[in-house]
Amino acid sequence: MMLKDTALSVRENAYAPYSKFKVGAAIRSASGQVYAGCNVENVAYPEGTCAEAGAIAAMVAAGEKDLTEVYVVASSPQPVPPCGGCRQKLAEFGKRDVKVTLASVDGAELVTTIGDLLPGAFDASHMEDV
Repeated sequence: MMLKDTALSVRENAYAPYSKFKVGAAIRSASGQVYAGCNVENVAYPEGTCAEAGAIAAMVAAGEKDLTEVYVVASSPQPVPPCGGCRQKLAEFGKRDVKVTLASVDGAELVTTIGDLLPGAFDASHMEDV
């Protein structure tokens, strides 16, 4: 299954009544399974939850904990980078060299890696003395 197609499709399910900014994400796990997520806003937290976090939550709920590829798409003039919280979540479940494609619905794409998105990420090695 193509991550791009999944991300574009799930983006249409986003609940964004306040910002009107819909984002879709698809991740591939180590097993090859594809998980999808979209942003969800609410009146108390209008910036809502992020699409990447939703896809990761679906992967974890299915019993998996390793992602191997990410695709994120939004309607914007240029590809939109993940927020800081999603960068940390991506780093928690994927290795530094995992491919991350950021895209706009118009077809512009920027290919990067988790390590490039979050250099110096906090990880379990920082807590070895605890």
